[in-house]
Amino acid sequence: MSTPRVGVLALQGDVREHVAKFAALDVDAVAIRRPEELGSVDGIVIPGGESTTISKLLGIFELLDPLRKAIGAGLPAYGSCAGMILLADRIIDGTEDQQTIGGIDMTVRRNAFGRQVDSFESDIDWADGAALHAVFIRAPWVEDAGRKVEVLGRSDGKIVAVRQQSLLATAFHPELSDDLRVHRLFVEMLAQA
Repeated sequence: MSTPRVGVLALQGDVREHVAKFAALDVDAVAIRRPEELGSVDGIVIPGGESTTISKLLGIFELLDPLRKAIGAGLPAYGSCAGMILLADRIIDGTEDQQTIGGIDMTVRRNAFGRQVDSFESDIDWADGAALHAVFIRAPWVEDAGRKVEVLGRSDGKIVAVRQQSLLATAFHPELSDDLRVHRLFVEMLAQA
């Protein structure tokens, strides 16, 4: 594969910040708002924001089913915070009508760390053995991960980063820190896909 092209779902959330992280890695990243744009990228980022709002916007913009199909067919995806919730197969504390894209065999608890006022920053245990500084904003955590889910990060024992094949998810916002490891990992995953 030559230089990959990453799409960042641009319905809500830290779109510019994710694009800037990929630019720092010399990777082309573009905003995605329409189903026909999915075919122009090698992977997709589902940024943080409000998961129920993003879920509704996916329906309004007719992106939910095309995104499910693309990810089901192997399009690598990375979800941060609300994106983690949207990539989960199961949600606890979601709204009655909330839908997910799914793909990762995990159960995620929405707003697990508390409300907006409970947002925080801390160093977490990362898969490479070195601490990773993480920004948590009304963040979820993984209550249960299936056998094929690799746990990449924990905060106070809670699972906050996972990978399942070509899907990656974090409860925190790496686009708001100076650390490029999460975005670099996703680029490596694109090369493997």
